[in-house]
Amino acid sequence: PIWQHGKVNASLHGSVLLAQRPIYKIYELQSLDSLKLGVGVTFPAMMAMWARWAPPLERSRLIAMSASGGSFGAFVALPLTGYICQMLGWPTMCVSLRLWVVFSVPKKLKFITKSSNNNCCVSHGWSLPLLQMALSVQLWAIIVTQMCSNWAYYTLLTSLPTYMDVILHFDLQSNGFLSSLPYLGSWLMAWASGVMADALIERRVFSVTVVRKIFTLVGLFLPSVFLAAVVYTGCDHILTVTFLTLSMTTGGFSAAGVFINQIDIAPRYAGFLLGITNTFGTIPGVVAPIVTGYFTEDHTLAGWAKVFWVAAGINAGGAVIYTLFGSGKLQPWALTEEERAEAERKRNRSISH
Repeated sequence: PIWQHGKVNASLHGSVLLAQRPIYKIYELQSLDSLKLGVGVTFPAMMAMWARWAPPLERSRLIAMSASGGSFGAFVALPLTGYICQMLGWPTMCVSLRLWVVFSVPKKLKFITKSSNNNCCVSHGWSLPLLQMALSVQLWAIIVTQMCSNWAYYTLLTSLPTYMDVILHFDLQSNGFLSSLPYLGSWLMAWASGVMADALIERRVFSVTVVRKIFTLVGLFLPSVFLAAVVYTGCDHILTVTFLTLSMTTGGFSAAGVFINQIDIAPRYAGFLLGITNTFGTIPGVVAPIVTGYFTEDHTLAGWAKVFWVAAGINAGGAVIYTLFGSGKLQPWALTEEERAEAERKRNRSISH
């Protein structure tokens, strides 16, 4: 199956290339682009997996928990690499080993009960309604919102260690540890938000659409507030680290919002849609560091204030866009002909009664 090979190959490819980066550096080969290309299929593969495995009332927690691994990885890697780099040199940071054991669908596992298997989503084949996807307001709401959220994420991911070094003057080991704290908060909040979102949906407190909008609004607007607050902390170490940590922590709410919305609107194409949204979502990863470099060329507090204001404004804009145009409803273009016919029959029966 595509997702199975995609995830295994992405992990293996990334691990091998990462371990060989010191060698590539010596020969001045561009291994980093190949590394990014190799791991780029990981999240779409993961979403395709959950489209088959995750029961509808457990989607939020399962997807949020698995996707939050990136934040946990940053939490572990930042202080660890700071220590390793200082003690053993930078090439030793590039050694990695991963082992994955996967199954393509639940029915291949003997210990999965029939009732549990029936509760899981299954694939219905591939017939992509590309035009309908391109014209879907709900899909574009996800794309734009993820781009807005990722602007702040990539800004902190790529620039936070520099900010703590140049402005706050932390040493390498302290820098690594303090830079990792926001990602610990994000990881924990992603787990909690997934559980809370599923509980709200299962108990029918709110519809899926309302739940996704609530968690997206909180997960984008509150980080904007805390990023803006950093502007006024100056060189106060405690307040700055506190607000940055709170910004990333509250951002974890969106893990149960827009970042899993693909499986709501089109579970058949969840992996494909995540590939699309993730592609657009990585654009800020290219542009945000360039903008940050432009604003902070002189390494002044005023320059960094502009960085945080821009990130806060874009984040807040994403919250507004998703609140207005987002949806958690299954889209008509995501249905098979049989499903559309059945939906039409149910609608006709309800009208006749």
